Amino acid sequence: MRRSPYQAMAAILAMFLTFLLTGFFFLTTVTSAVILQYFEGKPQITVFFRDKATKEDATSLTSTLQATGKTASVRYVTKEEALVTYRTLFQSDPLLLEMVTSDILPASLEVSATGPEYLDDLAQTIATYDEKSDIIEEVVYQKDVVDALISWSNAIKIVGGVLAGLLAVDALLIVMTVIGMKIALRRDEIEILKLVGASSWYIRLPFLWEGALYGIWGATSAWVVLMGLIVWFRPVLLSFLEAIPVFVIVLSNPTSTTFLAAGAGLFGILVITGFLLGIIGSAVSVGRYLKF
Repeated sequence: MRRSPYQAMAAILAMFLTFLLTGFFFLTTVTSAVILQYFEGKPQITVFFRDKATKEDATSLTSTLQATGKTASVRYVTKEEALVTYRTLFQSDPLLLEMVTSDILPASLEVSATGPEYLDDLAQTIATYDEKSDIIEEVVYQKDVVDALISWSNAIKIVGGVLAGLLAVDALLIVMTVIGMKIALRRDEIEILKLVGASSWYIRLPFLWEGALYGIWGATSAWVVLMGLIVWFRPVLLSFLEAIPVFVIVLSNPTSTTFLAAGAGLFGILVITGFLLGIIGSAVSVGRYLKF
């Protein structure tokens, strides 16, 4: 590698770009999945009852929804609990707190589906129940938000997967070319080694390790850049994701055990993948040019 530094730099650069993009899309995909899981865990449908509705009516609707087998949770919120929530939200405005009592706030039912694909069915079930009982004032439906998150998450996975796959193929081809050139330049040395009794693995192993080192160095460089970007943009990420507790825990302190563990996990994934990618590229080239 010292004798042909430009070829080595080309292979490492290809690996670096591959894992930089792969790591970026991997982190983006994980982030979108956590955000989606967070919103899916929140009530996606909120049913506000009329004043004439009783707790028995809410219990009946709860049983109807749970009978579908499509609800993750159904929670009844009384007028008094709604007032507590209202006071928490507007605690900085005393005038609004004085004007509102529990009597004017509606009781409600907070419904979470087992999957976003069931939201339409649950909304239809609620509408059918209301046609018979007429106890529902309003239904707040967050399907559009969840659908948008799912679309973005799927788009990121597809685009990231395609680009990472193309770059991985490019990196493999570069490693194969570099190793093939090294073998061709050392054809005479390889023949001499064979004549003096060197085993096939004794000759092949240095080329395999060279490809592995390309992958390890490229992945390590990409990890350093990614972690540096995360630390650099940490305030922006925290302000954007402050509503989701897991991101606050991970990003609040770059020296915390949680942040370091997440960084170590990403490092392990990139390095192992880089090692395997480099080994595969060099193994293909060795198998093609060293047939003995």
